[in-house]
Amino acid sequence: MKYYLNVLRYNYANFSGRARRSEYWYYFLFNMIIIAALAFLGFEADEMFIVLGLYILAIIVPSLAVVVRRLHDQDKSGWYYCVRFIPFVGQLWLLVLLCTEGTYGPNTYGADPRNPYDEFDDIGKENF
Repeated sequence: MKYYLNVLRYNYANFSGRARRSEYWYYFLFNMIIIAALAFLGFEADEMFIVLGLYILAIIVPSLAVVVRRLHDQDKSGWYYCVRFIPFVGQLWLLVLLCTEGTYGPNTYGADPRNPYDEFDDIGKENF
């Protein structure tokens, strides 16, 4: 739940930086739980579509932002999200990208979210 709240609270429209696999997948899991809960709350059909529609509109931007940051963790541009529009294989390719472990250490998009302190930065400084 903490990852879901962090994405909504601190990274709502943050398209820079990196997101770990756990941040993305916990965010995805809680979105599915909330959508399922809203669908089964017993609203009438019209009310259900309105409530679900408002929720989905509210999470479009943070959902796209967390996917872009997840791709940044692998040192890939956020434009790789567009592979999902390739017929037949695009969705599968994006799923593989979202499941793949990120690069170790800092990359073009920032520090490693697993270990923001890079111990290799200080190796050469001892000799000077």
